Amino acid sequence: MSLVSGPGRGGGVATDQKLYVQKHVDYIKGLDTRKDELEYWLTEHLRLNGVYWGLTALHLLNQPEALPRDETIDFVLSCQQDNGGFGAAPGHDAHMLYTVSAVQILVMVDGLDELEKRGRGGKEKVGSFIAGLQDRETGTFKGDEWGETDTRFLYGALLALSLLGLLDRVDVPKAVSYVQQCANLDGAYGVRPGAESHAGQVLTCVAALAIAGRLDLVDKDRLGSWLSERQLENGGLNGRPEKLEDACYSWWTAASLAMIGRLHWINGDKLTAFVLRCQDPEAGGIADRPGHMVDVYHTVFSIAGLSLLGYNGLKEVDPVYCMPKDIISKHLAKQ
Repeated sequence: MSLVSGPGRGGGVATDQKLYVQKHVDYIKGLDTRKDELEYWLTEHLRLNGVYWGLTALHLLNQPEALPRDETIDFVLSCQQDNGGFGAAPGHDAHMLYTVSAVQILVMVDGLDELEKRGRGGKEKVGSFIAGLQDRETGTFKGDEWGETDTRFLYGALLALSLLGLLDRVDVPKAVSYVQQCANLDGAYGVRPGAESHAGQVLTCVAALAIAGRLDLVDKDRLGSWLSERQLENGGLNGRPEKLEDACYSWWTAASLAMIGRLHWINGDKLTAFVLRCQDPEAGGIADRPGHMVDVYHTVFSIAGLSLLGYNGLKEVDPVYCMPKDIISKHLAKQ
């Protein structure tokens, strides 16, 4: 899956405020045909994430078969390293973020059995890699052996382990305690204790608490107020005060509101209209804002945001896992 931007631009000639489903499907399907472009190779470090983004978008658009299942599983397994974790592409070092994407992809295509049969170690090996990245003193998680910590990695660890049925491999109460320390006076959360509040980090912290069953620790009204203030006059959402709107926050900000039962605190119609203006109605794909180049990252999170808002024709997305809700419900029920 290529992450090259373009060739289209958001804004195009979209005047009828509809979602160009087939155009977006065709755009995603065509991403891996652009290997003659330099940008394709410059984004190799995000390849596995790109597969997750594209696959999730296709599922939400009700066309999951647009990416071949067997080839998808083969690529994911080719990214696994001997320590059980996954890298961005074959031969890349294992990292938490790519490992999470690998698990999400395998769950979406019902391919965890293939991990057991053909992977470099099955679920237990993957769980061991993730658990080994927890700081047992603070409860947070590193991204890889080099030691960078971030609430993204904590959330990713709990997400992947819960999907694997291995959440008991880590100290969840300590992870919860660390998330509490990341809370600020405005009710929102930062990347680490004392860091500036940011909507992306809010999602990672709130979703981690949701997986741990501790949403009771969130000051929902205070956080809801901060998140709802992220909506600008043009309907778009930003990630923190005084920043521009960005279509991807249709997911990061709105999903957090959904998890705390405050999604109705923003104007859904205005947000929907903003996202639809970010489409390229001719070549497909969605940009961060109207007039900018489209890319698969903004495409998937814009579509996920529309799903949260109940846009007609889209599958329902799970705000905690950013995957189709029916797949998550069925998968977790089997554990």
